[in-house]
Amino acid sequence: MTSVGGARTPGPRTLDWFPLVGAMIGLVLGGVWWGANRLWSAQLSAALVVAADLAVTGLLHIDGLMDSADGLLPHLDRERRLAVMASPDVGAFGVAVAIAVLLLRWAALAAVRPSVILLVAIWCLSRTGMAVVARTQPYARPEGGLASAFAGVPRWAPLIAGGALSVALALVWRVPAGAVSVAAAVVAGAAVVWLARRRLGGFTGDVLGAAGVVAETAGLIAAAARWS
Repeated sequence: MTSVGGARTPGPRTLDWFPLVGAMIGLVLGGVWWGANRLWSAQLSAALVVAADLAVTGLLHIDGLMDSADGLLPHLDRERRLAVMASPDVGAFGVAVAIAVLLLRWAALAAVRPSVILLVAIWCLSRTGMAVVARTQPYARPEGGLASAFAGVPRWAPLIAGGALSVALALVWRVPAGAVSVAAAVVAGAAVVWLARRRLGGFTGDVLGAAGVVAETAGLIAAAARWS
């Protein structure tokens, strides 16, 4: 989820921390956005935020997005999809989707006045959604994997708190734009999970990363709309 702090073996309680870590990442990125905008143009400031997000997450989620695009979008059988997603290689689908998503994130950030609150809300929401998926959806790989370590007795209080915090901060940022941004993020992330459930039978670690990135991107695009 982040490259800060080094490698750790995940467990069921790890999911409890997803909303908080998401909020912290949003806080860091919001600080970069706010500070950079006072030194450079909106376009360069947005590019620095995109780069900072890649650095903080250690490229893990964008890698998950690319692997998911290569596995979920082509016409393949289920076993082949899983094999493609496990491969270290990146195909045309992954490259194209990653470029499109990074451009959309940059353009959306460049079109919005810098707001720490907005990024905390969106990033907290994306991590909360990832944790909800891990606790409600079946794991796609029968042999198990890194994300399967999250399985266990669900604890919902931290995730409910994360969702409530995300909605509250989005509404503090702007009404009705904040509500639409949250709704767009939820729908977009859920669409990725739905596609994975349909084509893989469940989620993988790559799917969690892809859902988070797509949710964040959709939230930013909605926030950048020309609200009256």
